[in-house]
Amino acid sequence: MTELIIPAIVSCVVAFFTVYLMMPPLIKYLHKKNLAVRDIHKKGEVMVVRPAGPALIVGVITSEIVLYAFFQLNEILAILITTIIAFLVGYVDDRKGMGGWWKPIGLAVAALPIIFLGAYDSDLAFPLFGEVQIPILYLAIIIFMIVITGNTVNSIDVANGIASGFMVIASFSLSVALVILQNYEIAIVSLPLGFISLAFYKYHKIPSKIFPGDSGALTLGAMYGAIAIVGQVEVIAAVALLPAVLNSFLFLATVKKIVEHKELSEKPVELTQDFKLKATKNKKARISLVRLIVAKTELSEKEVAIVIFKLALFSAALAIITAFMMGVKL
Repeated sequence: MTELIIPAIVSCVVAFFTVYLMMPPLIKYLHKKNLAVRDIHKKGEVMVVRPAGPALIVGVITSEIVLYAFFQLNEILAILITTIIAFLVGYVDDRKGMGGWWKPIGLAVAALPIIFLGAYDSDLAFPLFGEVQIPILYLAIIIFMIVITGNTVNSIDVANGIASGFMVIASFSLSVALVILQNYEIAIVSLPLGFISLAFYKYHKIPSKIFPGDSGALTLGAMYGAIAIVGQVEVIAAVALLPAVLNSFLFLATVKKIVEHKELSEKPVELTQDFKLKATKNKKARISLVRLIVAKTELSEKEVAIVIFKLALFSAALAIITAFMMGVKL
C-alpha cells in the first residue's frame, strides 16, 4: 500500500498543475483567435472563450504517462487512448460543428481500445447479488458506457462551473469506491481525473473565463467511463452520475431523437429581467434538469449550480454506499 503513495502524489500534482498553468495561456490564445461564445446567463454581451479541451487532455496525458511509468498496466493505456480519441471527436465538433450523430459514433470508436487491449472483465458486478457473467453482451456495454458517460457529462454543462464541479464530486467518489473495493491501483489511476476537474473548476466557475466545449466535456466523460470499466465499478459510476444521467434521459425522452442542443429553437428555461432562470411555459420545449429545478421558483445561475452540486453530493454518497454493499452477498 505504501508503494502507491508516491505515484499517487506525483500523478495528482502533475495533473492539477498542468491544467492550472496551461489555462491562462490557452485563454489568451483563444481570445486572440476570437474563439468565444456569448454567455447567455449574463447581462450584456459577455463573451467566454472555448474550448478548454486542449489543456484538459494534456493534463490527462502527462498524469497517466507518469502512472504508466510506475505500473505498466494495459488499463492505463486503455484509459489514455480512449480519452485521447474522445478529445479528438469533441475537438472536431468544436471546430466544425458536426451533426447530432457525430459524438455517439465517435465515442463508440473511442471505446474500442479498451476491448482490443483486453482491459476489462466481462463479469458485471452488482451490489448484494454479486457478479453476472455476460462475456458477449459486455462488449456492447463497454461501447454503451463510453457513449453514455461522454454525452452525459456534455449534457450537464448547462451553466458556469457545473460540468467541472460535478466531475470533481463524481470522480473523487469513484476513487473512494475503488479504495473501498481494494482496487488500489485503479483507484490511484482514477485520482488525476478529480484533480484535472478541480484545476479546471478554478477557471470555469462563476464567472467563467473559459468553457469546456465538446472536447473538454467528452475528455472528462470518456475518462470517467473508461475508469469505471477497467475498475469494474460500472454500477457505482452510474450511481455517482445519476443527476447528469437524468438530465440526458429527460432530453432524449422529450426530443425523441439524437440532435445537438444548439439545433433546438425552444429552450427549457428563460431569463428574467434580473437575469434569474425560470422554467419556460413553451410546451414544445424539452424537459431538462434545470427546468425541473426552477419549476417552482426563479433562481440565479449560482443558486442552480448549488442545487446541482447538492444532488451530485447525494449521488456520490449513494455511490460510496453501493461500494460497501458490493462486498455483501445474499
